Amino acid sequence: MTKNVIKILLDFLVLIILYIKVFYPKWHKKGKYDLFINTSMYIYLSFVLYFTLMPIIAKIPYIFNHPYELMNMTPFIDVTFGRGDFMRQIGLNVLMTIPFGIMLPLIDKKYSKLSKVILYTFLLSLTIEILQPLISGSRSSDITDIITNLIGGIIGYIIFKLFEPLIKKILKLLIKDERMI
Repeated sequence: MTKNVIKILLDFLVLIILYIKVFYPKWHKKGKYDLFINTSMYIYLSFVLYFTLMPIIAKIPYIFNHPYELMNMTPFIDVTFGRGDFMRQIGLNVLMTIPFGIMLPLIDKKYSKLSKVILYTFLLSLTIEILQPLISGSRSSDITDIITNLIGGIIGYIIFKLFEPLIKKILKLLIKDERMI
């Protein structure tokens, strides 16, 4: 196994322990629905961390050993100048947050408004963009990523609203919890 794989496995081990010790008992008490939806969101966010920030724990001692590059604040500069694989990056950033826009309203009715999905998608994306260059000197942050993540969250929310009755019916069949939505 490579060193990087071991470092990433350490991060996942911490996420698993955190889930078992903190979140599972709390969500389990609330019922099958809360356990299923919150666990699904936890797994999704764990993979978001994997693709955007990991390894994290192994790099903590070195976060101040490299210069912190400020966020590029010129939207779509890579597109404008045709740099790199910008279309792939845009597509992946949109795709990454579509599940967030679908799942967030399912967690609690207080998240069922578009404004809440936009706010929390923005906060998720901003957090990732701020942490990327801090955790790794080879990573950068970009306003385009925040914009495309927001677009993904909004698309996810639209999908949720379009298919809300179907999504809830499928969840009811899967979970069989009387306290469901």
